[in-house]
Amino acid sequence: FDRSRPLHVFDADKVSGGLRIHLADGTEKIVALDGEEHQFQPGMIAISDENGPESIAGIMGGLATGCTSETTNVIIESALWDPITTAATGRRLKITSDARYRFERGVDPEFAVKGLDMATRLILDICGGEPSELGFDGEAKWTRRRLELRTSRVEDLIGMRVEVDDQLRILSELGFEPKLENGTILATPPPWRPDAGGEADLVEEIARVSSLSRLKGKPLSRPLQRISDPILTPIQKRERTARRTIATLGYHECVGYSFTDGELAGHFAQGRDLVEVENPISSELDVMRPDLLPNLLRAAGRNQARASGSLALFEVGPVFFGVEPGMQTLHATGLIVGDSVSRNPHSGPRLADLFDVKADAEAVIAAIGGPASLKNDRAVPAWWHPGRSGTVFVRPGHPLAWFGELHPKVLKSAGIRGRAVAFTVLLEAVPTSRSGSKSRQALIKNSLQPVERDFAFVVDSDVAAAEVVRAVRGSKFRKNLDDVSVFDEYVGGKAESQFGKGKKSLAVGVRIQPDKATFKDEEIEAICADIASRVEASTGGKLRD
Repeated sequence: FDRSRPLHVFDADKVSGGLRIHLADGTEKIVALDGEEHQFQPGMIAISDENGPESIAGIMGGLATGCTSETTNVIIESALWDPITTAATGRRLKITSDARYRFERGVDPEFAVKGLDMATRLILDICGGEPSELGFDGEAKWTRRRLELRTSRVEDLIGMRVEVDDQLRILSELGFEPKLENGTILATPPPWRPDAGGEADLVEEIARVSSLSRLKGKPLSRPLQRISDPILTPIQKRERTARRTIATLGYHECVGYSFTDGELAGHFAQGRDLVEVENPISSELDVMRPDLLPNLLRAAGRNQARASGSLALFEVGPVFFGVEPGMQTLHATGLIVGDSVSRNPHSGPRLADLFDVKADAEAVIAAIGGPASLKNDRAVPAWWHPGRSGTVFVRPGHPLAWFGELHPKVLKSAGIRGRAVAFTVLLEAVPTSRSGSKSRQALIKNSLQPVERDFAFVVDSDVAAAEVVRAVRGSKFRKNLDDVSVFDEYVGGKAESQFGKGKKSLAVGVRIQPDKATFKDEEIEAICADIASRVEASTGGKLRD
């Protein structure tokens, strides 16, 4: 124990014939000293006699030839086993022993015979008896290598100056046999130090003995004329910005596992095979998450079970849809269960709806530098409610975000009571703004009085409000349109009898901002006429009488 030299002692009277070392073929079994039966696998090293295996090489001996209080004749084994083979055997057989701990980390190859001599002397001194001649099997293939250490590297790596004479003294006392040649120390590691394999290892030994308590803090030098290069990648910046933006919107961050429940994750697979974990830490975390929503829904369910009914949670992280490199993507997902957090002190709580999460999704896209012109449609994955959800995109077929209510089947599977709305922003899919500018535009405050006008258009009932807004913003006077918003929808019932079947009325408010001088009446009329013509050309809508 004091020299880290593993030994094994056989009861010689229980050994049948000679001992031999061989590779197992996978059929052998042994009852080891731990009392358990172990099955050898092909390639493991066994020590056997005529009766079969009597020891697992480098790990543990067998119970059949183990020593007892009646033992009078022994065979002492002092071997040098391969660290990799020993470690692999121990892991496969699930055996932990002192011998394995030492051999898999490397032992002194030149100490096998010395260790055997020391053990023999202890037995003779304590128990008496007579030793036999030594028997050898194989040989240790060990060559002592020489390492080079540039004396200046000590200060470069640890920031502390150590004199060359002290470097030589420390390495010499540690058994490295150093020699100084042209500013370089040539050192030969002792056989009991197989871990020393390079220049940094020698610096580590010198620093350890010199004591790092001598280190003094000082600022890093940097040329004043040069600004340091950015450290974060663009996607890392997006991730950080998205996290701060969602937190600012009133959500509480969750940091979950990259694993999730396979049963719930099946709703989010999109026809792909889930990535299963071979050795899951829990039966409820058996697959890699295909989306962030499963873990957020589980967290919301736990909160509901503890009488916390209204909450807003979010997470930013990777999701996985394959085992190959690159088969993962970065999402930012927010979930609201129950009431929406109102910032108006004069209004009470209300159930969150798809427009809340749509606004939040668009806020995240804007914060990470996405395009200002966004479109919406209702083509969403299967875990969203088919009539109360939508997709944010610039090009059809390339979604940037999803938003809306979650499908009732998903909520039932997750154990969520009531309604839940959410959004997911695909951070890597969001293109950068076409302006190419990384700086915020200057704030321009106009002292001229704006003019507000309301328009009510009769359109087909399947025309989306976003189409009308987009048509209004397409006016040739767009630079003077400070704000465009929909404030009323009149549909069904009396609307059909008034406008015709399949028609509805959409009311749009427009704020017109002069830039050079207050608009005259004819100028305002020209802007309003252009807006009406744009909407009629784009959507077929006409102004209400």
